[in-house]
Amino acid sequence: MKDNVLSLRISYEELGEHLSSPDALKDQNAYRKLTREHSRVRKQLEFGELWLSLTEQLEESRELLKTENDPDMVAMIREEIAELEPRLKVSAESFEEALLPHDPNDDRDAILEVRAGTGGDEAALFAEEIARLYLRYAERQGWKTELIDVTEGTAGGFKEVIYSVRGEGAFGILRWESGVHRVQRVPATESQGRVHTSAVTVAVLPEAEDVDIDIRAEDLRIDVYRAQGPGGQSVNTTDSAVRITHVPTGLVVQCQDEKSQHKNKSKAMGVLRSRLLEQAIHEQEAAISAERKSQVGSGDRSAKIRTYNFPQSRVTDHRIGLTVHSLDAIMAGDIDEIVAAIQAHRREVGLAATRNG
Repeated sequence: MKDNVLSLRISYEELGEHLSSPDALKDQNAYRKLTREHSRVRKQLEFGELWLSLTEQLEESRELLKTENDPDMVAMIREEIAELEPRLKVSAESFEEALLPHDPNDDRDAILEVRAGTGGDEAALFAEEIARLYLRYAERQGWKTELIDVTEGTAGGFKEVIYSVRGEGAFGILRWESGVHRVQRVPATESQGRVHTSAVTVAVLPEAEDVDIDIRAEDLRIDVYRAQGPGGQSVNTTDSAVRITHVPTGLVVQCQDEKSQHKNKSKAMGVLRSRLLEQAIHEQEAAISAERKSQVGSGDRSAKIRTYNFPQSRVTDHRIGLTVHSLDAIMAGDIDEIVAAIQAHRREVGLAATRNG
């Protein structure tokens, strides 16, 4: 692993030189990617330097023990070795984890889509609560969120809501939230007090950059219309809402959140790029025979990943068998325990694959 440390030192210096060159800022997309890579290598190098320092200290102590005759010094050296050995073991594991293959998509910003599934009005109400959960989590992480589009339910809540989430590692963390989120509780409209089961689907896409996807103008059909509020009432006197259809794939995106047609079009194009990027990624992965070993479950949004049981204040993540009894905190955006458990599982699977492969 010493060679890895030396290699990381060289990479870190080279990336630093590229970032400080006068031409670095000419291409903003390339500069952002370079900055992310520089930050990632820096973290890897920090783990590596700590491991190397502890390794050298332990080697020096063991060599010193071979030549030392003074009983007091021998006892002191042995005590130091006993302290260094477990620290080195932990450091080696951390460094090994940091060197795991990195998916560059994990560094991207994210597009978060929440939709009501089975359960009618109750599903729409829960969709709003799930969306709020992620907005609060994003706020705790210091990420920025922006509403792209929303379709409200007939009795409140959301039939569908789409946000952009921008911040370091946003997609890498949120991607594992994709799937079916099931809720078990007594709806406000239930007079008999019976527990109902409803579902919400969450889809998390990597936000595409302009250079990722080539979209030809002739492949687009763009329609404009007046934005609609709850109950179909018009909330705008101009045709500011935008619907874009990508003819080759049939993908349709729309945005009516902004008063400006130009801003709505820009947001809609961002979602379209991300959906096309996601499609390209899935096609690429499907062509690879070996499933990504570090992935928790399939990531398929049709798979049930989590259940929120309100009567028992219980949340269960079915992919990793984790159950926590702090539903109120989780609904307030405190999903750190679940996120940490999923990330730990991914690392374990990745390390096992690396050692066995």
